[in-house]
Amino acid sequence: MRARTAAEQAACPACGTASARVHSRYVRRLADSAVGGRPALIELRVRRFRCSQQGCLQATFAEQVDGLTFRHGRRSAGLQTVLERVAVMLAGRAGSRLAHALAAKVSRSTLLRLIRRLQDPETSTPRVLGIDDFALRKGHNYGTILLDIETHQPVDLLPDRATATVARWLAEHPGVEVICRDRSTAYAEAGRLGAPDAVHVAVRWHIWSNLAEAVEKTVVQHRALLREPQVAVIATAAEALEGLDLDLAPAARAGDPSGGRGRWWERPPGPAWGVSLCCASSCRLPRAHSRVRCPASAPRGNGGTNGAVHNS
Repeated sequence: MRARTAAEQAACPACGTASARVHSRYVRRLADSAVGGRPALIELRVRRFRCSQQGCLQATFAEQVDGLTFRHGRRSAGLQTVLERVAVMLAGRAGSRLAHALAAKVSRSTLLRLIRRLQDPETSTPRVLGIDDFALRKGHNYGTILLDIETHQPVDLLPDRATATVARWLAEHPGVEVICRDRSTAYAEAGRLGAPDAVHVAVRWHIWSNLAEAVEKTVVQHRALLREPQVAVIATAAEALEGLDLDLAPAARAGDPSGGRGRWWERPPGPAWGVSLCCASSCRLPRAHSRVRCPASAPRGNGGTNGAVHNS
């Protein structure tokens, strides 16, 4: 696709002065969004103007077409916007594969460069702030991530998790009313110094995690005090199994035209219905009980009881 500009003058990007003095002409080749699944290329003939402002540091400049070109760009503005969105959503390799499907061949490195060139969005100080650490290199370097709990969006990243760094950020961004954090003393001290009026809330996950760690540590320390199961209890469980009637064969199975090859719960009781040798040995049952049919394997309403045999 070939095109040329029709404007009589253009504005200098340095001083903003309009100029009609043409210095030279040249052809720009711009990749555009695909048309009918095929890549599109625009050959645009543009002009270079002389700046008429005597004190301007830029002697010449190239004209730009609004909505189509930008400085030093080899793609149209529309295609550039599409690739930026793909890069933000999918990043490198995955974004590159999607771009190839859209007939816009770019490498993963190009998409990562597009992300780095994007300006950080403007964010306001959140009312409810979440503070947590993350590993830059696990076991060595850690940073701090700040989140807006109400919008679930990241606010800022700090290079470390030191008290002074977090306190400085809170002092520079007044307005935080609630701080959600773990039970770290460093973040507690940072909140006290940077936002003394904020209410501190412990994250539920950290509370449960700390509780589980404390319980596990206590159980390990007092493991010797835990009693082994008594032999009498095991013998009672064995006697209870002997008295159970666990036959799953319904009376109607005798007239089954499929010869026992129907649905799995309608098949005759056999070795597949038995309790495993491992289960029998754990209950210290005689070998004769190693094939007790387990009613827990039968579905409800198909001839089986809704009970289960548990190890004691």
